[in-house]
Amino acid sequence: MDQKISIMVFEDEPLVAMFVREALEAEGFEVLLSNSPAEAEQAIETSIEAVSALVTDIRLGAGLSGWELGRLARERCSDLPVIYVSGDSAIDYSAQGVPGSTMIQKPFVAAQLVTAIAGLLNQQGGSA
Repeated sequence: MDQKISIMVFEDEPLVAMFVREALEAEGFEVLLSNSPAEAEQAIETSIEAVSALVTDIRLGAGLSGWELGRLARERCSDLPVIYVSGDSAIDYSAQGVPGSTMIQKPFVAAQLVTAIAGLLNQQGGSA
């Protein structure tokens, strides 16, 4: 019963990564954080089955985008909840986001992120 729900987070901006980690840990989630597309891709390859949801920034610098990482994660776990966060890419969400995901526009407050994760996890539980 005390097992924490693990959330994989991809965010290359240190202050945003710290904010997201602290917000999720304060709500009792375990956070697996990757700061670069290469780290994120490796985390998907090795650990995606161990997490309950993915939170990814869209623009992560050189390498795969958050859109691509979301699709890669879904190839491994077809029902994985995916939450995209971005300051300027929300306009592309309908074309680029995976089905059944959520988009949060930066800046956001911790409650928005936690609510998005809880909503997708509840949907996942309700459909099984």
